[in-house]
Amino acid sequence: MRKVILFIAMSLDGYVADGEGSVDWLGGHGNDSEMQDTCSQFIVQVDTVVMGRNTYDQIVTELSPDEWVYRDLTSYVITHREAPSSSENIRFSAEDPCRLIKSLREEEGKAIWICGGADLVQQLWREDLIDVYYLSVIPMLLGNGIRLFEKTENRIPLRLIKTQSYNGITDLVYERRGNMNSHNQ
Repeated sequence: MRKVILFIAMSLDGYVADGEGSVDWLGGHGNDSEMQDTCSQFIVQVDTVVMGRNTYDQIVTELSPDEWVYRDLTSYVITHREAPSSSENIRFSAEDPCRLIKSLREEEGKAIWICGGADLVQQLWREDLIDVYYLSVIPMLLGNGIRLFEKTENRIPLRLIKTQSYNGITDLVYERRGNMNSHNQ
């Protein structure tokens, strides 16, 4: 069964975007020479990326308007709005994200990357469908915005498997300790 990996950046106070949905605050506290290319190191273990429509729109309008940055991956964009036609590498889907992930897990391939947005992450988190949480904590307190994790009754015990720090950013990598999503455990 393929692993499902959340690989995402968030502010120290738990937001993935500011109040306007912008991520222009992403970055360390020094200069770019202190940055590490953790994404390239990570991406070799995945062949599929799943994102929400707002994340897709942000990528194609702000972050990389000239080129689809995930061209070597099969991309699924979860949307309930009118979408462009799907292509070989970018598939727009109105399917329930939990059902889609369960189906993708059963297929042959590398790991599945959940890259955003918060609504998609929360649906998968509540159903305990994320195997690995790779969180890059950015040295920024936003105070408000779009939270990565909202309230839920489920508890999901995790095991810290890796940490690293560079340019004020701290990467925390956790894996599930088992399928124990009951709030009584």
